[in-house]
Amino acid sequence: MATEDRVESSSPLDEVMEDIRRELVRRVAAGDRDANRDIYDALENE
Repeated sequence: MATEDRVESSSPLDEVMEDIRRELVRRVAAGDRDANRDIYDALENE
């Protein structure tokens, strides 16, 4: 992945967008775990 060098500080909008992205990733990951619970449980018990 490319890294970003930021010279100026984040705007309030950038901070809100980052919070939204973080929450969406968290929800998608939780949904994936719930949808594939049997697979995760089987891997845990291997």
